[in-house]
Amino acid sequence: MSATTAIVGAAESDLGVTNASILTLQSQAITRALADAGLSLSDVDGLATSGVSRFSATQVADYLGIQPSWCDSTFAGGSAYEMYIARASQAIASGQASTIVISFASNQRSARSRSLGGVVETHTPEAQFESPYGPLFPLSYYAMAAQRYMHEYGATRADLAQVAVLAREWALLNPKAFRYDAGPLTVDEVLAAPMMSSPLTTADCCLVTDGGGAVVVTSLERARDLAKPPVQILGYGESTTNTSMSQVPLLPTGAVASGKAAFSRAGLSPSDVDVVALYDSFTITVLLSLEALGFCGPGEAASLVASDRVRPGGDFPLNTSGGGLSYCHPGQYGVLLLVEAVRQLRGEAGARQVSNAEVALAHGTGGILSTHATVLLGVDR
Repeated sequence: MSATTAIVGAAESDLGVTNASILTLQSQAITRALADAGLSLSDVDGLATSGVSRFSATQVADYLGIQPSWCDSTFAGGSAYEMYIARASQAIASGQASTIVISFASNQRSARSRSLGGVVETHTPEAQFESPYGPLFPLSYYAMAAQRYMHEYGATRADLAQVAVLAREWALLNPKAFRYDAGPLTVDEVLAAPMMSSPLTTADCCLVTDGGGAVVVTSLERARDLAKPPVQILGYGESTTNTSMSQVPLLPTGAVASGKAAFSRAGLSPSDVDVVALYDSFTITVLLSLEALGFCGPGEAASLVASDRVRPGGDFPLNTSGGGLSYCHPGQYGVLLLVEAVRQLRGEAGARQVSNAEVALAHGTGGILSTHATVLLGVDR
């Protein structure tokens, strides 16, 4: 596909422990992203947002005092924001809207609103054959995927731990990261952390923080007249595979289909990507996504993550913000993958900046390996 839309603004809300309301964090992210683009709320005629709470696009629009001609509140977990990129691009191309904001925010740490326990029926009533075993949602499901991966390929808990170690290395270069001042993390520390759902310890699990982010999408033609260099939307793809896990194979994930579609639309291949931003709800999510997206073969992700290629200064920079494991995870992390990709392509990432980055991939995962969405972004040429 030929790039006709671009991201022109990107920003975070306050992060960490904010003691702010969800709507306050939403408005922070949105107004900061608009300011980054040199735009204002009066320019916005499209809004896409979802959340772990009741706040939909209509409620956020009402709070902001805008009346968009197009909105989307598709709920697909952490991958929704990559899905919104496709919907926004299509809406702009069809003339339904000209300036669309994609946003998310949550105050789950301040409000202590996240619950990992409870019966599965609360989330997926069709999973009646799983709930008698008392799984933690979604943790135990990712743990099952990790057990299967280890069995299939001979991987170890130490291989999983390398993902968390890598995330911390990047977070130490990001002043906004929740673990910025925490110091390096070692494999032994990950393995020694309290076990949550075998084989995943607390250090294999994403953070629980407040925060949010927003990106602004408009036509590429208009983008070239705005404040910042536009980041072209080159391609996108998505796949929805399941809600419960009892009826689908654990491996490979739906990222195979979403990645294939995104690369095909962009006319690119994995070797063309300079910066990779993968949803890292758990350490296993990264290994599965690397393989499904074609960055390495089945069973090879562990050795890739253990190499210097993915670390600062390497030729395959991975999760450069510090990811959901060490930077920020407000319940749905997908929009912050886009924010980091934009910053890297603009050369705005500071100490963690990747040299000569021209193509970035952002990949979101939602639910219990349920939804998958891939976006390819590039510098304007």
